[in-house]
Amino acid sequence: MPSHDFRAPRLFVDVPLAQDARVPLDRDQSNYLGNVLRLTAGAEVLAFNGRDGEWQAAIEGRKRPDGLVILQQARPQDRLADLTYVFAPLKHARLDYMVQKAIEMGAATLQPVLTRFTQASRVNTERMRANVVEAAEQCGILSIATVAEPVPLDRYLSQRPADRLLIFCDEAAEVQNPIQSLQDAREAGHDQGSVGIDVLIGPEGGFAEEERALLLRQPKILRLALGPRIMRADTAAVAALALVQAVLGDWGGT
Repeated sequence: MPSHDFRAPRLFVDVPLAQDARVPLDRDQSNYLGNVLRLTAGAEVLAFNGRDGEWQAAIEGRKRPDGLVILQQARPQDRLADLTYVFAPLKHARLDYMVQKAIEMGAATLQPVLTRFTQASRVNTERMRANVVEAAEQCGILSIATVAEPVPLDRYLSQRPADRLLIFCDEAAEVQNPIQSLQDAREAGHDQGSVGIDVLIGPEGGFAEEERALLLRQPKILRLALGPRIMRADTAAVAALALVQAVLGDWGGT
């Protein structure tokens, strides 16, 4: 795959992309290119829509950038691994951070679940989607992760396919080597190349006992401790996804 161009600005545009196509810019995009980056007509940027790959594009507009003309494809479209990050929502800035880091780590779906001790009962999924797009723009990611609507934990568990591996990050689990536990799962055939993976992080108040009991009754479950220290939920997200990607995911080139 060609090297990423980290110097050119990247824009997500929710329209089809093809050579010679013309793409209108919304007000925020125009302001970003013209007033923040000080770019004018003829300057080149990269455009992507999560479906058609990444394209070199030139800015159009007389007084301010108001559109793009698509020049040529820079990278073909890829596909995210079948990795779902399941989490109890956090509040405001910490949720923003967690969403951005989950996208950087390669999550394909973000699934908020409501538990007894969830901190935030209302979830702004449109804000989450905006954070998904921003993270993809900044980090050279071509595919846009799906943001699911929040559901109660028991409903999520009853609806998820039974053949998916559920990695349950449980602060009450016995502390063991998490890499070895994941390697054992890999040897059993549970990697992203063969089965979908759900990574679950609970609320900072922990799971209620009946919730933990329900989780432990799930098929294909791996109960994982993230070391001897209790982490905040946004830190645990980064730690858990890094472990999973390193052993079961695409960090090893699988």
